[in-house]
Amino acid sequence: MKIIKRNGAEVTFDPAKIAAAITAANNAVDESVRMTPLQIQRITEHVQISCEEMGRSPAVEEIQDLVEKAIMAHGAFEVAKCYITYRYTRSLLRQSNTTDDRILTLIECNNEEVKQENANKNPTINAVQRDYMAGEVSKDITNRILLPKEIVDAHNAGIIHFHDSDYYAQHMHNCDLVNLEDMLQNGTVISGTLIEKPHSFSTACNIATQIIAQVASNQYGGQSISLTHLAPFVQISREKIRKAVDKEMAELGINPGEEAISNLVETRLREEVKRGIQTIQYQVITLMTTNGQAPFITVFMYLNEARNEQEKKDLALIIEEMLRQRYEGVKNEKGVWITPAFPKLIYVLEEDNITEDSPYWYLTRLAAQVTAKRMVPDYISEKKMLEYKGDTYVCMGCRSFLTPDRFTEAGVGNIANAGNYEPGKHKYYGRFNQGVVTINLVDVALSSGRDSDKFWQIFDERLDLCYRALLCRHERLKGTLSDAAPILWQYGALARLEKGEPIDKLLYGGYSTISLGYAGLYECVKYMTGRSHTDPEAKPFALQVMQHMNDACKLWKAKHDVDFSLYGTPLESTTYKFAKCLQQRFGKIPGITDKSYITNSYHVHVAEEIDAFTKLRFESEFQQLSPGGAISYVEVPNMQQNIDAVLEVMKFIYDNIMYAELNTKSDYCQCCGFDGEIEIKEDDGKLIWVCPQCGNTDQNKMNVARRTCGYIGTQYWNQGRTQEIKDRVLHL
Repeated sequence: MKIIKRNGAEVTFDPAKIAAAITAANNAVDESVRMTPLQIQRITEHVQISCEEMGRSPAVEEIQDLVEKAIMAHGAFEVAKCYITYRYTRSLLRQSNTTDDRILTLIECNNEEVKQENANKNPTINAVQRDYMAGEVSKDITNRILLPKEIVDAHNAGIIHFHDSDYYAQHMHNCDLVNLEDMLQNGTVISGTLIEKPHSFSTACNIATQIIAQVASNQYGGQSISLTHLAPFVQISREKIRKAVDKEMAELGINPGEEAISNLVETRLREEVKRGIQTIQYQVITLMTTNGQAPFITVFMYLNEARNEQEKKDLALIIEEMLRQRYEGVKNEKGVWITPAFPKLIYVLEEDNITEDSPYWYLTRLAAQVTAKRMVPDYISEKKMLEYKGDTYVCMGCRSFLTPDRFTEAGVGNIANAGNYEPGKHKYYGRFNQGVVTINLVDVALSSGRDSDKFWQIFDERLDLCYRALLCRHERLKGTLSDAAPILWQYGALARLEKGEPIDKLLYGGYSTISLGYAGLYECVKYMTGRSHTDPEAKPFALQVMQHMNDACKLWKAKHDVDFSLYGTPLESTTYKFAKCLQQRFGKIPGITDKSYITNSYHVHVAEEIDAFTKLRFESEFQQLSPGGAISYVEVPNMQQNIDAVLEVMKFIYDNIMYAELNTKSDYCQCCGFDGEIEIKEDDGKLIWVCPQCGNTDQNKMNVARRTCGYIGTQYWNQGRTQEIKDRVLHL
C-alpha cells in the first residue's frame, strides 16, 4: 500500500512510523496515563486496516486523523493531547516551506497528485514542470494574498472548488469562442508580424493553427473554432487552381473540354483540402503551448452555418476530410495508428443530415464510423439546441456554453470592434468565459444531516460563498488592459480594442459568462431521499436543487449585469479531491462516500444499470437546467461492426437531447501489439492499467484513450478518476 505525503510524493506505507509517533507521544506524558505497548500495537493495526479499506492511497493527514481518533477511543486523552500538539507544532514549521517542497517534488517527478492532475499533460517534460512550478508559486500568492481566507479555507476543505487558482494571480480567463472568421478575413498580428488574408485554403489552415497556439498560451481553458470560417477559402483555392489548369492547358495547346477541366480542378482541390486538414490535425497534436500541453481545441462542424449553397458544399467537403483523417488516427512512436486526444470534434445533427434520404446523410454515416473507432465526434442536436437556447452554436471547450446573445437586441452594438460585425445578427464568436467556481452538493447534503430545512439553509450559505468567489474572479479581470494578451483583445480572437484599453466592457451585458459549477447531484439526492435521482420519487428533489442554483444565478445576474450561468463541472481531478475531503469529514457512508470519486454534475451514477436511451432522455431535462455547460454520454462496447446501432443512438440524440457523446474503447499495447481494451486492476491497494494479453503494466509502453469528462485523456488519471472509469457500466 502507498501513501501520499504532504508534498505530493507517493511512498510505501510503513506502520512502524505510526507506532513510533504514538510511542513518542506516549513517552511524553506522565507514566500513570500512558498506554501499554499492546494498546499502541492495536491502534497501529486499526489504522492500517482502515487505510487498506479506503481502496486508494491515503494522505498523511488522513492517517494522522485516524491515529488521533483511535488514541481517544482508547481513553488515552493526555497522549492524544500530546500527539495533537506535536502535529500542530510541525504544521507551523511546514507553513514556511510547503511551496518549496512541492516544487522540488515536481522537479524530481515524484509528486503523484500533480502527475495525475491533468490527463493531457506529461509531468516528466520540462515545459509541463515549468508550468506546474509557476502554478505552485501562483497558488501560494493567491492563497496568502489575493483571495479571502474563507474562500481559501472552503476550497481546501472541499466545500467549494476555486478552479485554476494557479492562473488566478495573472489576469487570465477560462474559455474562448474564437472569432476565426474575423482574423482570417480581415487579418491579424502574431508575435508582432502582420498576417494578411490568406490566398488559399491550405494557407488559411496553417494560419488557423498558429492562431490556436497563440490563443492557448494566453488563457487556461478550452477554445473552439468553426470549420465554416475556413470554407470560403475553398472557393478561393478553386479559382486559383482553375487559373493554373487553364494556363497549363493553353501552354500544352490542348482543350479537353469543360467537364474534364472541372474534374481536374476538383481533384487538385481535394488534395489541397486534404493537406490543409492534415495541417490542422497534426499541428494541433504536435504543438506545445506555454503550459506544456497540446492546445485544448474543439472544432465545430455545422452545415447550416454556411452562408450559401456553394459554401455549404465546400464546408461538407472539409467536414468529410476532417472525419476521414480522424478515422485513420495518428501514428504512435511504434508507427501504429492510435486515437489522439485533440482536436475535439463536434458534429451538428440537423434536418439535412439526420435521415437516410437527406443530402448529407453520407457525412452522418461517416461520423458514426469515426465515433465507433475514435470516440469523436460528439453530437449537438440543432433541433434541441434551438428549443433550449434559440440559437445553435458551439461550446467553448468540452461543455462550457455561452448564454444566448441578448446584447444585440439591447442595441449595444459592436463593443468588441470586430471586423466581421453584422448589425442585428446574433454574435457568439469572439465571446468568452471569465472562470468557474464549483459547489460540492454532496457536502451540503451531508452537513444537513438529512434535515430538509437545514439543507436549504446550508445550500444558500454555500451558494453565497460561491457567489463571492466568482466575484473575485470577475474583479480580478476588471482593469485588465488589452496589452496583456494582444492576440485576444487587440487582434481579433475576441476583440479589436485599442492598445492600453481596458477589457471591462466585455465583462458585462452578457458578452461573456461566468460559471457556477456543481458536483455530485446523484450522491446529494441519494443521501437526502435514500434513492437515485433516476427514481421518480427522488427526481423532483433533484430538479428542485437544479432550479435553486439557476434562481441564484438569475439574482446575481440581475444585480451585477454579469451573466452568471449554471455549469456542469467536468471534475477531472476535483472528483478525487472532493471524495477524499468528504471521507475525512463524514467517514465512509455506503453509496455516498465509499468511492474515491463523486459523480460529475447531474450524471447518472457510472455504476447504475440503465440503457442508453433512458439515460439520454432522463439527462436531457437536467441539460436544460444547466445552461452554462452540460454534456451527456453513453458507454458502449466495440461498435465498429454495428454502425447502424450507432446511427440509431445519433437519431435519438437529435430528437431528445442537446449535446451527447458515445464512449468507446481505443487502446494499444506496445509490448505485444494488443489492440483492444486495456484493463484496470488493483495492485497493493493501487489501481493500475494492465494489458490483458501480455500483462504489461508499464504506462509508457501502452496507449490508452478514455473519455475523461467531455474530452479524451491520454496521459492517465488520478486514482479517483481511474476508479470511476473502472466502475463504468455499458449502456448499450
